[in-house]
Amino acid sequence: MNVVNDMLREVHSQFVADTSGGVADYIPELAAVDPDAFGIVVATADGYVYEVGDTGTEFTIQSVSKPFTYALALADNGEDAVGAKIDVEPSGEPFNEISLDPVTERPRNPMINAGAITSVSLVHGRSHQDKFDRIRDTYSRYAGRELTMNEQVYRSEARTGHRNRAIGHMLRSFDIVDTDPDDVVDLYFRQCSIDVTCRDLGVMAATMANNGVNPITRSRAAAPALVERVLSVMTTCGMYDGAGDWVARVGLPAKSGVGGSILAVLPGQLGIAVYSPRLDQHGNSVRGVLACRELSRRLELHFLHVGRAARSAVRADYTLHDAPSRRRRSTSEQDTLEERASRVRILELHGDMLFSAAESVVRAVGTSGTDLDAVVLDMRRVDEVSGVARTMLDDMMKGLRSDGCATALVDPNSSLGHTTSSISGSDGERVFTTVNAASQWAEELVLDRWCTGPRQPTRVTLDTHPVLEAIAEKHRAVIREAFELRHFGRGDMIAAPGDHALGLALILEGRVVIAAPDPAGRTVPVSTLGPGMSFGEMPMMQRSQFLVEVRAEAPVTIALMTMARFDSLTEADPAAKLDLLETLLESAYMQAESIIRSLRRPV
Repeated sequence: MNVVNDMLREVHSQFVADTSGGVADYIPELAAVDPDAFGIVVATADGYVYEVGDTGTEFTIQSVSKPFTYALALADNGEDAVGAKIDVEPSGEPFNEISLDPVTERPRNPMINAGAITSVSLVHGRSHQDKFDRIRDTYSRYAGRELTMNEQVYRSEARTGHRNRAIGHMLRSFDIVDTDPDDVVDLYFRQCSIDVTCRDLGVMAATMANNGVNPITRSRAAAPALVERVLSVMTTCGMYDGAGDWVARVGLPAKSGVGGSILAVLPGQLGIAVYSPRLDQHGNSVRGVLACRELSRRLELHFLHVGRAARSAVRADYTLHDAPSRRRRSTSEQDTLEERASRVRILELHGDMLFSAAESVVRAVGTSGTDLDAVVLDMRRVDEVSGVARTMLDDMMKGLRSDGCATALVDPNSSLGHTTSSISGSDGERVFTTVNAASQWAEELVLDRWCTGPRQPTRVTLDTHPVLEAIAEKHRAVIREAFELRHFGRGDMIAAPGDHALGLALILEGRVVIAAPDPAGRTVPVSTLGPGMSFGEMPMMQRSQFLVEVRAEAPVTIALMTMARFDSLTEADPAAKLDLLETLLESAYMQAESIIRSLRRPV
């Protein structure tokens, strides 16, 4: 089940019974179409297409062609040259009015017939056929497939298109068109007669929403600046003398055609196409207008609608309980963190950080009271940060620090302009590249303030390592003799995936990081081990290869019981070996519990 498809089906069902309006009959072939055909398509800017109804039925593009030819004319001639021939003001008149602006003596905009015929005259080409091929190829790039012309509809338009010919000769008399007007109008008839489906128009709209790049084929159909210009004109002029009501009630750049289709665009997000041949008094599809209004209402698509995103820069707000670091802790440290982890808040931010977004962050932190030891802002999903937002967040964090609450950023891209570092800056703020690193820092801060029990040591001897201390005194000497010291420098690989078992490694000094590949093939940290901890038990006991990577995070000293020494205990002192295995089993259980805690939340 897909909620978008379900919603489209509901909208389709809501208006399918509306049979008001009538098909265009001034072109005989258009009068012959099925008046009850009805299809709706929503295509996202990343190329996913939702559809319901008659979305595969072919029909001629008609006036929905106008924005695309206008974009081609702009590409061929530039905005100034095209602007000298076509204005961009709403006409307030029917689409086929034989008139020019009385002041400029130019077509009022490229979405009415006079402006569209002028756009056609500005398309470059070596011949009449070459110009049409360029127009058709351009439409095909938007649609993502090769489109063809409907010969019957073209001939029908050519036989009956006297009003458009009159417009063409009017344009020639004012030198707006400087070539044979009959050839230009013929080219216009041909572009209007190109066959498309509702799905094609949906993808064409999504291409405009995607800044001129077809989201399915990844082929560029128009430059971003031209898309912006075309969408601007579509907003005010695309629905003819019904444009004002459209903008007020739907609020999307759009274009309709007398073939019964409507194309609408929400820049950066999606395109909509509706096909239903019955037209209203403005020449717009009756069901198409109703369906677009309903989609805009349900999906909050109106471009002047203030979406929740503008007020919800906080994507998630949680405490250290939900994001423990992957560092293993002593029992007393774990108990302290369980009790005090709520004193650290981590806020995941996202989107463009403008004034309203920054205000929502400041307000969210301000409602948390004074019982906080630290606040961490996760900036990884933030796209842009305005100057005022940067100032607001900086001031907020300075205020927190002055009240005794430490602050940190997870900001690998330096969105706030702070240098990434794991040590305090001059003002006490810390900047990390991962949430895990920030969580580890926050845990240390909480433990320094609140932990009264034994802390994780910075160094242990072999005799004081918990594994040796847990061995019965009568077996301890035999076990101790089985170990040898090994030293590793910072960054050294101790074990790699696929390596044979090393044996049992007891960490005496320094830290090691255990990392494993994720589904995307990246190596990600799983756990950080320090003095008094161990690794290598499972490969040793299973006589298997390492599945993870073990690397020295800092200079490390380990006591290693090799596989050979471990095996020799079977004959030398089987009771001592059994004691060791029971100790390792208990340790493994505690380690597994620690890992489960660290994986409560993906960080």
